[in-house]
Amino acid sequence: MDADLIIIGGGLAGLTTANRALELGLRPIVLEKGKEADYACNSRYSGGLFHVAFKDVTKPVEDIEAAVKASGELIPPHPGSDNVQSIMSEDAAKALAWLRQERGKFIKGGQPEFMRWMLAPPRPRGAGLDWKGRGPDVLLRRLTEALQKAQAAPRLGWRATEPIIENNCLSGVIADGPNGKETIRAPAVVIADGGFQANMELMQHYISPKPEALLQRGGGTGMGDGLRIAKTAGAALIGLDSFYGHLLGRDAIQNPKLWPYPVVDTIARSAILVDQDGQRFTDEGLGGVSMANAVARLADPLSSVVIFDEETWTGVAADNRYPPCMNPVYENAGGKVFSASSLDELALELGINADGLSHTVETWNDAVDTANFSNLSPQRSPQTFKPEPIRNPPFRAIPVIAGITYTMGGIAINRDACALSEVGDRIPGLYAVGSASGGIEGGKSSAYIGGLAKAVITGLRAAESIAKER
Repeated sequence: MDADLIIIGGGLAGLTTANRALELGLRPIVLEKGKEADYACNSRYSGGLFHVAFKDVTKPVEDIEAAVKASGELIPPHPGSDNVQSIMSEDAAKALAWLRQERGKFIKGGQPEFMRWMLAPPRPRGAGLDWKGRGPDVLLRRLTEALQKAQAAPRLGWRATEPIIENNCLSGVIADGPNGKETIRAPAVVIADGGFQANMELMQHYISPKPEALLQRGGGTGMGDGLRIAKTAGAALIGLDSFYGHLLGRDAIQNPKLWPYPVVDTIARSAILVDQDGQRFTDEGLGGVSMANAVARLADPLSSVVIFDEETWTGVAADNRYPPCMNPVYENAGGKVFSASSLDELALELGINADGLSHTVETWNDAVDTANFSNLSPQRSPQTFKPEPIRNPPFRAIPVIAGITYTMGGIAINRDACALSEVGDRIPGLYAVGSASGGIEGGKSSAYIGGLAKAVITGLRAAESIAKER
């Protein structure tokens, strides 16, 4: 055998798996299709917040578990998964401690609980993508350096294409490298190449009728190679219809300063999101991730607009507890905020149905005034984010686009990150970690639990499981 395990993907999940494997005396090979030392990946571009279901990961396990359960209607458990979602609460503190042990430096990023642990140095509190030398980039470099010192540096420019199955057992992969195809053998293969957000065919099948109308707000590298390999090896794929992302101003299509931040979520979750008929079409109270999924599912994902008033613009939108705040960052970075003295005038500027918008706003204001949202269609969940009336001119609007970071579904796994078949049997030697794994996030409300935490927790679990079976 060439190694004890092959890891497909060099993001945080893959590098965590490789480093923990080294600590346990295993010989890993990491295959990364990026060719440069600072190859693109979602974890490198992230904001660096380490949380589980927006809870401080050092809180009691039962508190984190309750937050996970309250995050939304998660996907039904796959046979054999054995309550896999619970590893997020059980291992949260352990994962943080592992990172802090000479790997990652953390600071308190802000007042909200989910910002207690942010990788340092932090990104600026402004718009745009500024990742070089920031916390997530520094962490990946340190994890890579540890592999290099152990003569196990990631092999850059390698793309795994198919599994090697011999005597009904997985024994390695075939990969395209700088010198062509090569057979690489190991008794364990770990899929860590993220989701399929950059594969337009899969995206159209599972996520959106027009995936080209979504904006990649991450590395944009996930092609679903690992999913294809796992499926060929007999693994089940689950929960593929949800993604983690945010609402962005539509001007981000032409203006790179407007992604991945600021996001329009903070306004939309307190206001209304309408279509070209001026009608609401989703529950804004479920938050930005859910709204981004709802926008992506529209026949025309570029047809929705957030409507709010002056009080929301100078209040919620200017709240700097959630950096970067929309007001004034969005306009300063070149984004347009539509403004008008009346709803009819605003509708005319936006090209949406004025009568529909007026009726929607009137119904919305009645619901806010009476604190009765049960008659709204769709209903509005008021428990998490306070709904605000739309009453004080000037009335404002921001056309939005769904920004996708990673797909939430993937390869069905158990608590040890072992891949499972359709009936729940283990696929010997096959593991899935991070965004390539399925069953932890997603579901009816596109529940987001925490990408960085999922990467580290599943990566540690996979390495430790492989070591036990060595």
